[in-house]
Formats: sequence, C-alpha cells, structure tokens
Amino acid sequence: MSDKGREPLRIGVLGAARITQRSLIDPARATGHRLVAVAARDRARAEAFAAGHGVERVTGSYAELVADPEIDVVYNPLANGLHGPWNLAALAAGKHVLSEKPSASNVQEAAEVREAAEKAGTVFMEAFHYLFHPVTRRLHELLDSGELGELRHMEAMVAIAAPPETDPRWSLPLAGGALMDLGCYSLHALRMLAPWAGGPPRLTGARGGERAGAPGVDEWLDADLEFPGGATGTARCHMAYDGLEMSIRITGSRGEATAPNFVLPQMDDRIVVRTPEGERTEHLGTRSSYTYQLEAFAARVRDGAALPLDADDAVTTMALIDDCYRAAGFEPRPRTRLRQH
Repeated sequence: MSDKGREPLRIGVLGAARITQRSLIDPARATGHRLVAVAARDRARAEAFAAGHGVERVTGSYAELVADPEIDVVYNPLANGLHGPWNLAALAAGKHVLSEKPSASNVQEAAEVREAAEKAGTVFMEAFHYLFHPVTRRLHELLDSGELGELRHMEAMVAIAAPPETDPRWSLPLAGGALMDLGCYSLHALRMLAPWAGGPPRLTGARGGERAGAPGVDEWLDADLEFPGGATGTARCHMAYDGLEMSIRITGSRGEATAPNFVLPQMDDRIVVRTPEGERTEHLGTRSSYTYQLEAFAARVRDGAALPLDADDAVTTMALIDDCYRAAGFEPRPRTRLRQH
C-alpha cells in the first residue's frame, strides 16, 4: 500500500446526533481517521459537538459540508427521511458516503441513491455495522461448517423502549416507524442467511400495530419470510418494548445457535450453541462493531477491498421493507422534501 493509501479518511458529519459518538467518533479515534467538520441545523449545537468530540471545525450548513473539498467521506446519521436527500447530495458532490440505515425513505428513492453512487464512482454503504463483528461472522461459520445441519428456521427480534413522543422516529413525514429504525436489522440479518437457504427470501405475510397519536407509523411489526430451500424466518421489531432485545436464533436440522445481542455485540458478545453433543457458550469479543465497520469501509475507499454491502444491497432491503409495510396494512414511507433556502 502506498503512503497515500495510509492517509486517514477525512470525514464530515451531518448533524450532531447522540448516536454519532458510538457509531463514528470513537471508531474514528480508534482507527486514526480525521473528523474534519460537522454541520447541524443549530450552529451552537454543532460548535458544542465539535468541541466535545475533537472535530476540527464547523460548517454553516449541510450543503456547505457536502461541498467541502477537504472532506472525502460524508457520514449521514440524520433522521430517516433525510438519509435519501443528503445521500444524493453527497454523492452528487463526489463524496464517499457512509449512511445510517435505511439508505432512503422507500425503494424508489433508494434506487436513485444507487444510480447516484454509480454515477459518482464513489463508495456508498449502509451502516449495518453488526455484519462486520465476529459474532455475526461466527454465526455464518457455524452454518458453513454443517454443525447445525440444514437451515430450517431463523428469528430475529430488535426492540427498544419507546422514544419520546417528539422523537423523529415517530414522524411519518421523516420516514419514522419501528420497521425503519429497528426492523431493518432483523430483515437484513435474515437476508444475509440466503447463501445457506437456497437463495433470497420472499415475504409470506406481515402484521403490525400503529402508534397511538402517530397515524401511519408502526409501533411494532412482524414479518414472515420463506426461503427457496424451504427454511422459514420471522423478522420482528418493537419500538415501545419493555426493555431492550436484539437477538437472533438460527435453527438447523442438527442444532441451534443464538446471539443474545447481534446488533450491539459489544454489549453482549455471546453465542450459545446447542446440538445433540450438548450446549456451549462462545465469546467473540467486545470490540465495537462500529470500529470493525469503519475499518472495512476505509479499506474499501483506500484499497478497493471487497465489502459485503453496497447500494444494490440497500435497494433490496428497502424493497423488502416497503413490501412488509404493505402486507401489514401500512403505506411505504413518503420521501422527505428538503426546503430550499
């Protein structure tokens, strides 16, 4: 690798979201990348964020940040409805983009993001960080090894306590809902098991419940999937749950494996394996899944290393989300129009 290839990524951050410390700030520090700039709707908030997290400077607007020539990579952790518009803007400016999931509000917008990424020739990735952690890699190895036998059923549940009523995750105009915020992990994790299930799944049914006071917004949603090889799956999510659950269980003809927290394995790095030979618990390490993710993203940007995620994958996930909404009696999320200043 050339000396230039060792230069740190120069990252610009959209918004001053709390999640950013865990999802980007700490991983960038751990891996030696530069946090060049941050922009937020409230400049004072951006200034405080920059001062608190070692970001080099503040730009006056999101538009100014995506146009900044000193920035290589734009990280987009804004409200769901702002993923599509600002992903499109960043790609049009020739930036690499690491976008929080989902990549857009609906499949049509996700397809536009894919087209913009192809046109830009830059790296675009949805931040399904769980996929890069040894917990998920080990689940896949267990299927590969044959220890669990033929894949029969899989179930993922991603649930959190209710955010405040004013949270954008309850806003239909900002593409809110449990499936958008949480269920995308459940669906994605099950989709990633397709190589051991004869191919991609199809949706066979979905049920959901509307949030009181938030018409059209799902508080919970369960989706049933069927794979070509005969395996079935259930992807569940709940955004007003009694506590936190982020588990996946994979059942084969010879045994099963459970990860109690596949989404945030740094909080619980266990996999419990049960076969006729007995039960064992494996620990896969509490290094952050977000750090693994940033390393993989940087390797792609610098060296062209392969990634398991791209804009095509984002479109496939978004199409499944839209189908789940329709099957459960909801409408796909509307796209958010940016106000022109």
